[in-house]
Amino acid sequence: MKNIYSFAFLVIMFLSFLFINPAFSRAQSNYGFSIAPQFGFVHGQALELVYPAELVYPAGNTKAELLSELRYDMKPVFYLGVQADFSRTNLMKSPGFFSSISFKAGFPGDSGIHENRDWRSTENDALTDYSVHTNKTREFLWLDASIGASIPVMSVFYIKPFISGSWMRFAYTGRDGYGLYARIKTYNPVTFYPIEDNPDYFSFEGIDVIRYQQDWLLLAIGFSIGTDILSPFSFNLSFQISPFTYNAAMDEHLTTNKTYLDFTFFGLFIEPKGNISIVIDKFDLFLEFTYRYIGRTRGPSYNRTGNIGNFWQDGEAGAGLSVIDLRFLVKYHF
Repeated sequence: MKNIYSFAFLVIMFLSFLFINPAFSRAQSNYGFSIAPQFGFVHGQALELVYPAELVYPAGNTKAELLSELRYDMKPVFYLGVQADFSRTNLMKSPGFFSSISFKAGFPGDSGIHENRDWRSTENDALTDYSVHTNKTREFLWLDASIGASIPVMSVFYIKPFISGSWMRFAYTGRDGYGLYARIKTYNPVTFYPIEDNPDYFSFEGIDVIRYQQDWLLLAIGFSIGTDILSPFSFNLSFQISPFTYNAAMDEHLTTNKTYLDFTFFGLFIEPKGNISIVIDKFDLFLEFTYRYIGRTRGPSYNRTGNIGNFWQDGEAGAGLSVIDLRFLVKYHF
């Protein structure tokens, strides 16, 4: 899988820098290159899912939609980054091409809570296990690239159809906290007393409980519309959508010494975005709001106990993401 990531990363970088390269601008008139440091934060959650499967409970299956759901907060995670763009200097004058590449790196730190819910009963869909921990975002890396065309419409606004690619890595650690576990009534079938009825309690204070990492690859089409008729102010709205999402995840359960590898696909990706900017000489000051959502993916899950031996398939897993991104850019035009 590392080869897949490396190949996709190189393709995105090549396509983006092909158009960003200043040598390309010499062959075109009225094009310009810009670079922008950026600062912002995201606020939202990542999801880890385990779907019911007979491989897990041969004697029967949970009646719930999910066997497990794990939520990892990013509330918030601050980041720094840089964006580079190549496009026509006057988008309202004539058609042209554009490209953009953006990279963000987040600051590690506590970012809310991590919650784990399980529905293990084969009798009903009642919750059987619940634990909550402090969540730390250990790693946050986000790369976006896009290429497309800009088309002015009656010198009033412009439209920009484009294709985009994205790679994201998020890594978390859940620590401390506590767990509530419904008491077992019978083992075959697997049934439980209600979790409110004197559940088993376990404290995790002072220990790391779980480590989880998601690597996302996205490929999408998009469309934006903008105007600068109120110069020096300009406004832009865009929307992206795609079913082409891929996630590779690793989940390390530290208290049970088990590791899970999940490879999941085809969660619906949507991203509405809006920004406002003001031009001051060669600088553009941007304020941008984005909502990025990836629906529940699905694919095979593998696990092993300990640090040696082979992984074996154990049902199906999934992943999801829902974050708000607010960022500020200062773009300099060369």
